[in-house]
Amino acid sequence: MPGAAVHDVPTSGGTVHVAVAGSGSPVLLLHGYPQTHEMWHRVAPALAEEHTVVAADLRGYGDSTAPAAQPDHATFSKRASAADLLEAMATLGHDRFAVVGHDRGARVAHRLVHDRPDVVTRMAVLDIAPTLHMVEHADARFATGYYHWFFLAQPDGLPERLVGADPEGFLRETLRRWSAPGARFDEDAVTAYVRAFSRPEVLHASCEDYRAGLGVDLEHDRASRDRRVEVPLLVLWGADGFVARTYDVLDVWRGYAADVRGHAVPGGHFCPEEAPDEVLAALLPFLAEGVS
Repeated sequence: MPGAAVHDVPTSGGTVHVAVAGSGSPVLLLHGYPQTHEMWHRVAPALAEEHTVVAADLRGYGDSTAPAAQPDHATFSKRASAADLLEAMATLGHDRFAVVGHDRGARVAHRLVHDRPDVVTRMAVLDIAPTLHMVEHADARFATGYYHWFFLAQPDGLPERLVGADPEGFLRETLRRWSAPGARFDEDAVTAYVRAFSRPEVLHASCEDYRAGLGVDLEHDRASRDRRVEVPLLVLWGADGFVARTYDVLDVWRGYAADVRGHAVPGGHFCPEEAPDEVLAALLPFLAEGVS
């Protein structure tokens, strides 16, 4: 983002690395796997023309602190990640804000709005269905398409050793497999992802994220099963991606939230990089609705 200020914001869980730009109502941007806050580079500048944009690295990703893991992986639960971000936003002066999340960041956003519905004004999630729904409806097609959920959650450092043998190769192949044919990623952004992902502590944290996803996160999600998201929810997904092929996306989310709208955008999983214009065309009016 042109003119962005970069901060390492202290929280009780460690520091949260953020880039902040713009003015107006605050919007928190949360990235997915295997990326960093820099994945918003094609979307954030336009958002910053109308909002205060805070693009954050999730706990353990990018340049945010990777705390020590615990046997139950709760250190890297979506609840713990959300708590970091809540503290960081408060330190930056934002007691209420909108949140836009892609992939793992969208799952953190979903947990944040459950744990602190008084803080989140509205939420957008990009290219996910709810974690609980995906796990409870898993079949062979899901296991094949989302093989990484089960691989990265393996214990005893196995995925860290295997991916760590060629982290750049794994990252670039992940971008290729999950995007639509012909998708092009900005090489400067990819270089930033590789720089972060090649650090052993970041790779370990990302695996801990997936271990938590199939364990403690499901416990939290099941405890919240009967509590619907009450803030307005925008759902976007890649027309050529796994989520589009597998789910009636809006129908699924209407089982988890009260006010749902959204649609597919061109491309695969990485909507903000593959279809930035279409993502902005949906995000800008949605976020404007929440500005009094």
